[in-house]
Amino acid sequence: MESFLRARLNRRLPAAVICFATAFMMQSSMTQAQAAELVIHNGLIINENGRLEADIRIRDEKIVEIGSKLKAGPGAKEIDAAGKFLMPGIIDTHTHLPLDPTIPPRAKGNTDDIVSGSRAALAGGITLLGDFIGIRNDEDPNAFVDKNKTLIEKNSIADVYIHASVAPVDTPKDAPPDPLTQKATFDKLVARGVVSTGEDGMHRPTYDKNSLAWITLFRVSGEAGVVSMVHAEDYAILTDAQRRLTEQYGGAGLSIKNFAQSAPVIAEILAVQRTIAIAEATGSPMYTLHTTSGRALKELEDAQRRGLMVYVETRPWNLFGTDQGYQKPDGGIYVGGPPLRPKWDQDVIWEDIRKGVIHTIGTDHTAFSKADKLDPTQTILDKRMGQNTLQDYPTMMFSEGVMKDRITLEQMVAVTSTNAAKIFGMYPRKGVIQVGSDADIVIWDPAKKKILNDKDQISRAGYSTYAGREVTGLPITTIRRGEIVWDNGKILGQPGSGKYIPGGRFQRPVLRPLSND
Repeated sequence: MESFLRARLNRRLPAAVICFATAFMMQSSMTQAQAAELVIHNGLIINENGRLEADIRIRDEKIVEIGSKLKAGPGAKEIDAAGKFLMPGIIDTHTHLPLDPTIPPRAKGNTDDIVSGSRAALAGGITLLGDFIGIRNDEDPNAFVDKNKTLIEKNSIADVYIHASVAPVDTPKDAPPDPLTQKATFDKLVARGVVSTGEDGMHRPTYDKNSLAWITLFRVSGEAGVVSMVHAEDYAILTDAQRRLTEQYGGAGLSIKNFAQSAPVIAEILAVQRTIAIAEATGSPMYTLHTTSGRALKELEDAQRRGLMVYVETRPWNLFGTDQGYQKPDGGIYVGGPPLRPKWDQDVIWEDIRKGVIHTIGTDHTAFSKADKLDPTQTILDKRMGQNTLQDYPTMMFSEGVMKDRITLEQMVAVTSTNAAKIFGMYPRKGVIQVGSDADIVIWDPAKKKILNDKDQISRAGYSTYAGREVTGLPITTIRRGEIVWDNGKILGQPGSGKYIPGGRFQRPVLRPLSND
């Protein structure tokens, strides 16, 4: 590795990080007949709490040994990762990928499904996808999990965990209560590994119309061990802003150039304040999705410092773009809610990743085609809400974050992998490179450069949100549970090799303490 790059990436290396517990001993099965194995030599392992130059032995989907100068067994595959980083497989906390590829996409709709989305994800080093899947109010929880687990393990290449999308309703006093307001429903979901709900939509009119049902859901689901994931924008403020734009300039106010004004920042701030209040009133863990506002983040930081269980996700779009994007000829590319914000908000997001206020990254991947995103008839009332970022966000994160000294490698691992595994009850199976964990590993070339472009995109969207931008540092090999599923520009994993990954009942995770810097 070049001396310049080594100096940059080791600049803030803590003295104690080379101590990795005592778990470098081989499991007792090593003395038995050897199964097929994979050994990675000479890489620099990056975990949230440090770095270690070591080899890794993988067998039966698991990491079974970490140590120096490991010898490969008979028939083993070996990879020389000299000069490369070995990072835990990335966890995308926020995707919208239909699980059944036999159902065609609707016109002007999401073009990706779990197959094409998996391919794009693995090309970026993402091995585990958090997918939002709707559950009907009267649907049996076990039937819900059985149906979707079957679809995942038939079609997916990446591993998948499920967020149950819910819409509780208030019922008349003499009518049976909505099952989605009953703890028993969530007890059953948690027993099957579904430990989160979302997108819990404050941005929809049904939220305030059923506010008692929602607060009941938050309380009982929290008691069951569920994390509630909130789309934090206030419906009334959004609707009022859009109505006022409709009345401006003979209808010209509906131009996509005004998209940021159609979703003003105060709508996000108010909804975040309500989410914090719910966490305080119910004692339940709350999670704000795709948080974009610097002012909202200040509210969330204050709540965290007061000890409330409030967790924060942000989105790649807001790390790498500002509201000036809507003024460009291709402004439709950047449409998604909440919108892009001014540069001040972007700077706060980077600062809050470094400080530990922001815990996770979710792409909010929804793959409209480029033609649909740039449709000149699109308005703020008829818009294509979503971006294609699965494949390119990790390398943008490294290039714009680590290489520009905004965050450390350890902080990148925490926010892209480890924290999500902890919050959703999958740690240490996921989110860490250690003995006993699933062998989800990204081999990263920190010196490799590329100009991002549309033609290399695997998503059916057919475009890169960051086309034309030069990046430094790329994932060159993605290993999912010991299988090489992406290698040097080629997808090797096959549909049906992905697994449903159950989460564990929420227990307050041990996360990095908030920094005061």
